Amino acid sequence: MSSRLGIIDLGTNTFHLLIVEKNGDEVNSLFHESRPARIGLGGINKRIINEDAIERALTVLRFFREQLDLFEIAQENVFAFGTSAIRNAENKTEFCETVFTETKIPITVIDGNQEAEYIYKGVRYGAKLGEVPCLIMDIGGGSVEFIIGNESQIFWKQSFEIGGQRLMEKFMRTDPMTEGDRKKLYNYLDESLIPLANAVHQYAPEKLVGSSGTFDTLVDIDFQFRTGQWSPKNITDFTLPIDEFYRIYSLILAGNHDERMAIAGMIALRADMIVVAVCLIDYVLKSHKIRNIQVSGYALKEGVLASMLGK
Repeated sequence: MSSRLGIIDLGTNTFHLLIVEKNGDEVNSLFHESRPARIGLGGINKRIINEDAIERALTVLRFFREQLDLFEIAQENVFAFGTSAIRNAENKTEFCETVFTETKIPITVIDGNQEAEYIYKGVRYGAKLGEVPCLIMDIGGGSVEFIIGNESQIFWKQSFEIGGQRLMEKFMRTDPMTEGDRKKLYNYLDESLIPLANAVHQYAPEKLVGSSGTFDTLVDIDFQFRTGQWSPKNITDFTLPIDEFYRIYSLILAGNHDERMAIAGMIALRADMIVVAVCLIDYVLKSHKIRNIQVSGYALKEGVLASMLGK
């Protein structure tokens, strides 16, 4: 008996649709697409999803609805998850109602804790974490999830509302970003991430495991630099050498938008937010003396899938 599932991750920047078919214990991916919706743009620090953002969201979700219908996904097998931008918006109820009226896609808004749990399951599904504690980091547009765990369990987890869109609106006042604004950003991270510092002190993770947007792009830039190709789609477990991270970091911080777009492997959706995101990664590596970076191609939506399959 085969059943098809449609899983939608409604991120602050990007909406993702994953359609899979389950045959007994086997799971095959039938369709996977990510589209920019940028629902945090212009409103995220005001706790609102503005009219333009709602229109962008509906455009993407109407397309997703067409795909769900095309693959004949039963309505009870459609699962859509709203994260930071939605959970913090004062008009989240209206937003979810509008989406349902227009697309018949029911949105479940999850809290940061649940989001971190799903991310851990997704990352573990995609990458071999090993026995020693590692620091898992997922940089979204609205929130950043940190999880300390190994392949068998979570030791600590927390979601922080310091995602790329928020940091960009607060600190990236010029392009390229000034040294002064970068210092302000690092001071802000010092204050915001005290619980992380305490947890790292307690569990001493030995590597950073990144997932989602920025990390995917860093892997692509690394592959383009070394091989002239995009990273292979069938691999979900990557190593990013720390020297390569810092080579890319320097390029990203040195240039403006157009110069960043000229970096092979960069995509338009990521080209601005990646500035504050690599600062955040640098901050974490240096503050906690971590020298190894691993990247998992799987994140929230695959974690939801893993949960459903009991993996």
